[in-house]
Amino acid sequence: MQNKVNKYLRSEMLPHIWCPGCGNGIVLGALTRAFGLLDCDQDNTVVVSGIGCSSRASGYLDFSTLHTTHGRALAFATGIKLARPELKVFVIMGDGDSTGIGGNHFIHAARRNIDLTAIIFNNSIYGMTGGQSSPLSPLNSKATTAPQGTLERPFDLPELARAAGATYVARGTTYHANMLTQLIKNGADHKGFSVVEAITACPISYGRRNKMGNGYDMLLWQKEHGIPVERARKLEPSEMEGKFAIGELHKSDAPEFTDIYERFIDEKQINHREAKKA
Repeated sequence: MQNKVNKYLRSEMLPHIWCPGCGNGIVLGALTRAFGLLDCDQDNTVVVSGIGCSSRASGYLDFSTLHTTHGRALAFATGIKLARPELKVFVIMGDGDSTGIGGNHFIHAARRNIDLTAIIFNNSIYGMTGGQSSPLSPLNSKATTAPQGTLERPFDLPELARAAGATYVARGTTYHANMLTQLIKNGADHKGFSVVEAITACPISYGRRNKMGNGYDMLLWQKEHGIPVERARKLEPSEMEGKFAIGELHKSDAPEFTDIYERFIDEKQINHREAKKA
């Protein structure tokens, strides 16, 4: 398995630049193991990322990769998928990148149910650009833009994705790395817009400000607060307070956008040819 994983990495770009204790490397490891399980063809797989700590991951992956502008990764990925629907397209984004400046692209990619696999590295903060709170920062958590604690309720990302139309929605953590690998693999196998939220730690910016300890402490926090979805569904709301469900949270079938688009083009071409004959 290790050889299958190594071939997907640009070894000349390693070691990575992430801070000590950062969980992004674990998410990258889960992603590369998912590539191995999928036996991804490097010539027919594209990885798109935006801007932020998480989005640096595309630079370490040996595929055709795009490191795009802040919040616009899904827009670029949509263009790729429409032009080359046969390609497998993965989109790497952070919590702010995907739901802040990129929030509009996120909900419309879900609405269209376009066949992309979006992996959201959620470290609850804008780690690279100054430590600001993001739309996924927990209520009352501290950031440079909220030194007394954020007053805004965060999005529940899986609920947002499901309500907007995503047909595969899952959540994992860096502590539950093997589960995260399988969720990414399942999302990539699914035909439609797939969202996998990866809860990851930022001990330098988020953890330090919110007195959560080092990277090890934050992994233990994920272990204690991430509840497998089968168990979570049996608990009372009061028992789930401060905790979150992990696993496969939603799966459904719906028409996929590139299929609809291709059929539309074919129909128009047929109609045009018949009109010319007439």
